Amino acid sequence: MLAIIRDLFRFNKEFRFGFIVIIVIITLAILSFFSPYNPKAWNQVPKDKPPSFKYLLGTTSVGQDVFWTLCFALKNSLTLGMVTALISITIGTAVGLIAGYRGGILDRVLMSLNDTFIVLPSFPILIFLAFTLRENLNVVTLGAILSMFSWPWGGRQVRSMILSLREREFTYAADFSGMGMLKIVFTEHFPFVFPWVVANFINTILWSIGMEVSLAVFGLSSLEMPTIGTMIYWANQYQALFRGIWWWILTPVIASVFLFVSFFFVSSAISEYLDPRTRLQRISVRG
Repeated sequence: MLAIIRDLFRFNKEFRFGFIVIIVIITLAILSFFSPYNPKAWNQVPKDKPPSFKYLLGTTSVGQDVFWTLCFALKNSLTLGMVTALISITIGTAVGLIAGYRGGILDRVLMSLNDTFIVLPSFPILIFLAFTLRENLNVVTLGAILSMFSWPWGGRQVRSMILSLREREFTYAADFSGMGMLKIVFTEHFPFVFPWVVANFINTILWSIGMEVSLAVFGLSSLEMPTIGTMIYWANQYQALFRGIWWWILTPVIASVFLFVSFFFVSSAISEYLDPRTRLQRISVRG
């Protein structure tokens, strides 16, 4: 994987841009641990101050420093994305590996469960669950809820790859040597799907952050917890743009644009790198 990152950083401008932006975003998220302010407290600084040397990105109408709030928001949004992606990719990959290799009744049962979650109307259900659990909603809880609707797509894609891999000679050799099913799928097959898992992991992070922003706009996220979505929510609630407090609303919007674009570039570059056809085209162009 490190070799892939090294090659992409050298030869892919989009990946290089996205990777650098992601490092900056992660750095800002880490800075939240050194914040002098309580992220959930209001009236800690003068209200509605424009950007200055003292307040780099200005202050809000509720007395919060926009820069430090953004740092907390990035940390929480990234944590949400990581939790969702970890749960989703773990379940989806395990289901796809086992169903694809085993086949038969187990495959039909797992794929029926998989398809059931795919056809469920996710957003209305998410709205209902978020409203019901709003008082106890946190990053982990919301991530677990979102993962319910993101794992099936990965599970079906992994299964498709395993259906091809199980017909390869090395699979037959492993089977005849006495290796068990779990050992075969996780030691022989998983390395082939791992690069795809990485790309899908990134896409799931983006999807979960986008869903949290959508829920927060409706006031259905944990509103006292700083995230990209709740920053936009509170700025809208206090009509920041109409009152001329542009730095309050533009900061999370611009941050979300850079966040989505950078992750998209990285994910696209990895997917392109793993496609043999595009790799051959790049090699011929460089040649």
